[in-house]
Amino acid sequence: MARPRYVPYTLRYWRYLWRYKLTPAGRFLLWSLGFTSTGLASVVIPVYQVFCVLLSVYLVVWFFNLLFRPSLTVTGDMPQRVTAGDDLRTEFELLNSSRRRPAFDLMLWIIGLPKAFRMLSADQVIPQLAPGERGRLPLILHAEHRGVFPMPELRPHSTYPFNLMRSGSTRHPLGTVTVLPAFHPIDSLDVPVGQKYQPGGVALTSHIGESPEYIGNREYVPGEPIRRMDFRGWARLGKPVVREFQEEYYCRIALILDTWIPSRRKPRDGFPQLEAAISLSASIADALSATEHLIDIFAAGPELYVFRAGRQLSHFDNVLEILAAVDSCQKDPFAKVTPAVADELSSITTAICVFLDWDESRANLARTIVEAGCQLKLIIVRDSETRRPIEDVGGDVTVLTPERIQQGGFDRL
Repeated sequence: MARPRYVPYTLRYWRYLWRYKLTPAGRFLLWSLGFTSTGLASVVIPVYQVFCVLLSVYLVVWFFNLLFRPSLTVTGDMPQRVTAGDDLRTEFELLNSSRRRPAFDLMLWIIGLPKAFRMLSADQVIPQLAPGERGRLPLILHAEHRGVFPMPELRPHSTYPFNLMRSGSTRHPLGTVTVLPAFHPIDSLDVPVGQKYQPGGVALTSHIGESPEYIGNREYVPGEPIRRMDFRGWARLGKPVVREFQEEYYCRIALILDTWIPSRRKPRDGFPQLEAAISLSASIADALSATEHLIDIFAAGPELYVFRAGRQLSHFDNVLEILAAVDSCQKDPFAKVTPAVADELSSITTAICVFLDWDESRANLARTIVEAGCQLKLIIVRDSETRRPIEDVGGDVTVLTPERIQQGGFDRL
């Protein structure tokens, strides 16, 4: 196991000083101290006097900041899910647990907030809390893009006096926040459907939809479940018999998401093409969740995600959580996806493939699906020409640009 990288104490202290201890105004004061320190060569230069004044302010603020360091108890929880582009809003209750000292200018801050979030409530303040008094502060974070983010600890603090420094030792855990992908609902989804036999029948689905049809009785075979026994028929025929039911046939749809982007450098906001494909996949899953189809989701990232939904097996929110965790893949993932899909093709009716490009690996998967007798709907998310011409593999092909998907410029797909 790799050892954690050693960080010198001086560097750690300056990082703490710059990221937490000093407010933006305090950082400006520190820069001013550094700039005016150039006048220390002579007491005659007026800059020297400015430096002395700024240093005096800095030391006075530091002293009172330590003297009025608050003793706080934090109560509250933060929502664990939010949709990209929305605000995460909550409130925390602060208790001044000191018996003698009041607490002034109380605020909330998060050190090392993930880049996917932007704090909108940093200027919210409680002017004063008497000993034993309680107050509430809002915490508002704007989620800019999807993902699963372990959150740093919340640090309530005081900026008294002059809002130049923060003081406070209380920390409150925030857990992990899942930012779900934003999507636009699709009014109509044109998917070729059919029915195939599903091994396991109704045991794989919910208790709604087609019911097994009673077709008659037959003689009992040792080892069969007792619940299938027909005791009235046994009494009538004088020998044990069991009930027979018709096997179950359902429409099962596979949604295959391609995340292969051969790029080593990931932008801060992710790849627009991949984000659009994930948003489109969420729209398709949302449209399919209103039907009675079985839905299998294959998301090919650094890890292969295989998830089954539909017929009340799981909620649509669980699908969004899977899509929120999907990341880009630098290596060809179809070596994993194609065998996983091929194992299920005997019971899959339709496959919806959301591809980011068209090449030999993707074409092989499409041909495998069609050769297995499955219907194919192919959607390519691309803002430029594909690396090779899109060939006719026997399915419906649609090409959409990332901008059109993000703007929701279609109601029917």
